[in-house]
Amino acid sequence: MTIVGVPKEIKNRELRVGLTPDAAGVLVRDGHRVLVEQTAGVGSGFADEDYAAMGAEITDVTTVFEEADLIVKVKEPQEVELLRFRSSQILFTYLHLAGDPALAKKLLDTGITAVAYETVIGPDGRLPLLAPMSAVAGRLATQIAAHLLESPAGGRGKLMGGIAGVERAVVTVIGAGVVGVNAALAAVGLGADVTVLDIRSEPLERLDERSTGRLTTLVSGPRTLEGCLRKSDVVIGAALVPGARAPIVLERHHLQFLPDGAIFIDLAIDQGGSAETSRVTSHDAPTYVEGGVLHYCVPNVPALVPRTSTQALVNATLPHVRRIAARGVSAVMDEGPLAGGLNLHQGNVVNAIVAKALALSA
Repeated sequence: MTIVGVPKEIKNRELRVGLTPDAAGVLVRDGHRVLVEQTAGVGSGFADEDYAAMGAEITDVTTVFEEADLIVKVKEPQEVELLRFRSSQILFTYLHLAGDPALAKKLLDTGITAVAYETVIGPDGRLPLLAPMSAVAGRLATQIAAHLLESPAGGRGKLMGGIAGVERAVVTVIGAGVVGVNAALAAVGLGADVTVLDIRSEPLERLDERSTGRLTTLVSGPRTLEGCLRKSDVVIGAALVPGARAPIVLERHHLQFLPDGAIFIDLAIDQGGSAETSRVTSHDAPTYVEGGVLHYCVPNVPALVPRTSTQALVNATLPHVRRIAARGVSAVMDEGPLAGGLNLHQGNVVNAIVAKALALSA
């Protein structure tokens, strides 16, 4: 039997939760104990009674961390949580250590085994635990951009889809992965003039087929990027290298090409950011202006829709939680789907890509 702990998320406005009541019930039926911190699921619409009805035990945060063998979270541990870990525990959550060397060092000092959702690799080479939140973040980026375009929010005062006789907003998406595709298709749905850039032709070809010609796809290069920026009302940074620091796709001098009041939404900020001018913001203070461009750099965008995000995330993570609960560290150490997710073990960085990003040896 494994004791699975689900603490309440304490990152700014983070209302998601690591397990739904149904998922907790599955683990209880598997023969495990599930400890859920009081009100951990309320932000996602799940009451303590919902968990208790499925056999979970409702308790306080101290008990969750002191008794659990496996801690299941959504976001990286915050400062106060770091003090609660035991070296024998397994942490399963989003970590994004490449973008936060200071957190990596502190987690290494705890000696825990840390498995990151964002580096779990499926048999098809994709990232099954990152994909659902990438899809949510991409779609939300377009909603956020539509709001920021409004004058009171600091934007250029344009309607995303325009209206008869009036130009539409121009949106450039940099990166044709899951995030970029979802952002682009959502922007097309709102009627924007959308261009997607990527350095690879294959994902652009797939997107072109999927969009049935409703958007423009371009292989990115310096002149192509500059040309797109000059006419963009909104730029969405969606470039990603799994496990590594996000590539810089917008250098500081690129801002001069954008119209005053243009919007840049950095969806790679949790991996260090995709612009030289990006710095982490929060849901309480999501934007700032630099170089005449309104920047939005919130690292936990899916927290805006916690009910949807929690359900989508747990649908993907539960099979892996069950595997870890059943077999412990061996489930992660074996050559299997969780092997790529293993970031830290016994004070060492064991994921080569993460280690390289942190300038450490794996």
